[in-house]
Amino acid sequence: MKKILFLILITFSACLAAQRVKVISGDYNFLKGQKFIKVVFKFEGVTFNRKKVTEEQYVAERMTEIEKRSGKDKAQKWKDDWEFSKAKTFQDKFLASWNKNTDIKAATNFEMTAYTLIVEPTWISQGVFVGIGNIPAQMNSKITFVETNNPDNVLMVVEGMKATGDNVVGIPNNNDRIAECFAKTSKMLALKVDYYTRK
Repeated sequence: MKKILFLILITFSACLAAQRVKVISGDYNFLKGQKFIKVVFKFEGVTFNRKKVTEEQYVAERMTEIEKRSGKDKAQKWKDDWEFSKAKTFQDKFLASWNKNTDIKAATNFEMTAYTLIVEPTWISQGVFVGIGNIPAQMNSKITFVETNNPDNVLMVVEGMKATGDNVVGIPNNNDRIAECFAKTSKMLALKVDYYTRK
């Protein structure tokens, strides 16, 4: 038992140390003076867990696993929750965290903004909750800032690395842990934006 707890603590510490956002191209200067930004979420091309399976494979495997354990109704309920999480919960978590950590307000329904932020998760690990301990969900992402009226004009590309999704006591629901990854990615980026646009 002590060995298991030790491994969980080591894994958690490594996750915390690794998570960050890194500018791949461009810089934050174009955001100075901006009050609003539009956000678009995309899920094309994301892979899951160690085997880096596609979303289609991930959903199929999860549904098979849940169906064997709890029946078809529970499996369908999970799938419905997954689709809702993608369309609503993940986005809400990202936006709420962003708006809490920088003065540039973000929303998906803004129309007349100079710039648009495109959020694309590239890899997600759902993590593990085992009651006495847990392994946080993790997410890598690509975040692209483009000119709203000319999306081919890319101003900055940022890589989000190993953003963790958990809290002190653990989160039993896999989708809720992943939602926290979106919140953490957003917070790390928004704090950078806030710092560089205030200089």
